[in-house]
Amino acid sequence: MMFSRIIEDLKMNFNTNRNFFVKYSKTNPNMIYSKINEIAQFVGSRYGIDLKLHFPDPKKIYVLDSYGSENIGIVVDRFQKNFSISRELIKSKAIETIPGASVSDAYMYEGKEGVRISFKNGRLEILPGSIHIWSRIDKDVETYVNWILMNVLVKH
Repeated sequence: MMFSRIIEDLKMNFNTNRNFFVKYSKTNPNMIYSKINEIAQFVGSRYGIDLKLHFPDPKKIYVLDSYGSENIGIVVDRFQKNFSISRELIKSKAIETIPGASVSDAYMYEGKEGVRISFKNGRLEILPGSIHIWSRIDKDVETYVNWILMNVLVKH
């Protein structure tokens, strides 16, 4: 499963529905949000994942070109508690891949593991069964998330 393919598919589906988004963007943001989630669920189902778009800034729902290029959550297995590889390897790969990244353990309670990666333009939150991207997706983030999906979030 490649993240690059998932976001390409997601953007294509948003583009296919662009007229709908343009038509309702100013008059019915709730309908827009529902359609975004419907498309994300559809695309995610093709890859066996739960795919969500987040809008930490509610005004971003009006920025059609941002759909599929920032603030994405990917859940492969919400019940997974431990990483399939070393947490240190996950952190060192982030430092190697994302310029200026700082890493820390996160969500370490009830026997769970997690990693938070902070960088100039946002952060990534990685859990054993999911990744949450809180930034625009540039090439460095895309490369790292591809690696995470292939090496950490693979279904066993």
